[in-house]
Amino acid sequence: MFGLMIRQAKKHPSLIPLFAFISLGISGATLYLSRMAIFSPDVSWDRKNNPEPWNKLGHNQQYKFVAVNTDYKYLKKNRPDF
Repeated sequence: MFGLMIRQAKKHPSLIPLFAFISLGISGATLYLSRMAIFSPDVSWDRKNNPEPWNKLGHNQQYKFVAVNTDYKYLKKNRPDF
């Protein structure tokens, strides 16, 4: 398959950006799915020791990728108060 892509890119150099954007999209989707599978509290890989990991989250922890309606006064501060 990659040999065919290389041969097509040599014959038609205008296909190189197309192959680059397709590979960038595939790698981005793969990284996002792996991030959600590893770090999301909605996914439980260890059912015996921690069957419901979402119950251990506090009200001041953000676990979503994008939080739209966030009350920032309850979130943890990562900077020191001066």
